[in-house]
Amino acid sequence: MSDTRRLTVAELPDRVVVTLDRPERRNAIDQRMVDELHEVCDALERAPRILILTGSGGVFASGADIAQLRERTAADAASGINDSAFTRIAELPMPVIAALDGYALGGGAELAYAADLRIGTPRVRIGNPETGLGIIAAAGALWRLPALVGLPLATELVLTGRLLTGEEALAAGLVSSLHDPDELLAAAHALADRIAANDPLATRHTKRVLREPADRHPAAEREAQAELFDSPEKHRRMTEFLERRRRT
Repeated sequence: MSDTRRLTVAELPDRVVVTLDRPERRNAIDQRMVDELHEVCDALERAPRILILTGSGGVFASGADIAQLRERTAADAASGINDSAFTRIAELPMPVIAALDGYALGGGAELAYAADLRIGTPRVRIGNPETGLGIIAAAGALWRLPALVGLPLATELVLTGRLLTGEEALAAGLVSSLHDPDELLAAAHALADRIAANDPLATRHTKRVLREPADRHPAAEREAQAELFDSPEKHRRMTEFLERRRRT
């Protein structure tokens, strides 16, 4: 195996941009890439920041590395190699933005589904063709995708392997906007700018409470709001708001 790293990581004060950077394999997700994603999660769990995920070479990720996948055993499946990394990404304290171009297939699609926000380009092709390879989409598609696009469409996609175009993904709500490829990363940063302008603690609580199970509401909201109501940042931001309103 090559010693070349699979991810390019650019760190900014309020965000981290991670580029899947294995263009010779269309950014196929192998064990090394999974290990490096865990390293990213280690850092963002210790020092929470927004995460932007994108791919190099006009591709997000063409799926799992089939050569490695072919050799995996039942024990590997039970260990949830990709799923453990994608779940960890989904559970990061701050929002995750996936900027999708070209292929986002199989495990690449499931990595995108783990993000909080997805944007794309018109040339996106996203979906889960796993059953054609004799396996199931076991890294989140069978439960995250129905939550994102509804059970009927998700059922069709995972049973037929049909890929959505960028326009179809936009119509289904799987991506929230489409951009020219040259403008995709700038659009992801614009989303991150809007998030970063808000109170980080309120953002973290909002993401966490959004993901609470139904039986935790409204208790989860009340608990989070109680902490925020006593925070100095809430008082500062509301005071500034009232002062601006008085000046207008």
